[in-house]
Amino acid sequence: MKPIFEILLPAKIDNVIRGTKLPFYVFALYAIISTVRSCIHLLSPDGGAGTIAGMDLSVAGADGIIFAFALWGSSQLLFAIIQLLVVIRYRSLVPFMWLMLMLEVLLRELVGKMKPVTFAHTPPGAIGNQLILPLAVVMLVWSLWSGYKIKPEQ
Repeated sequence: MKPIFEILLPAKIDNVIRGTKLPFYVFALYAIISTVRSCIHLLSPDGGAGTIAGMDLSVAGADGIIFAFALWGSSQLLFAIIQLLVVIRYRSLVPFMWLMLMLEVLLRELVGKMKPVTFAHTPPGAIGNQLILPLAVVMLVWSLWSGYKIKPEQ
């Protein structure tokens, strides 16, 4: 049996899926969704703060809110590019990327608790976090478990 560390960060980072392919396919779909989401925050006139998240942008400092959402979109886009690179070229890192996604969602949830914001309605990202976190945990465990059980495909 391989140690978990060898599955998360293999000595040879390549385009080989070690284990079952379902965690890879789900991750590929998530990477595409993540790319679209980041572009919306980066490129929409209000960064999605008002039109999607339902924040009141008629207040003083609304430009700062819009700026922060666009900055968030730019960092999301960088993470999405890394996700797409893993999907296209470095598939052996899919378990590691599920771990990173799980940690990202946990940190977003923590920030939401530490610095709560009032929204007119529940933003899609808040609902998405409730779905993505358990999905990331299941896909991480599945990819680790199947990495133990199945030999790499060549």
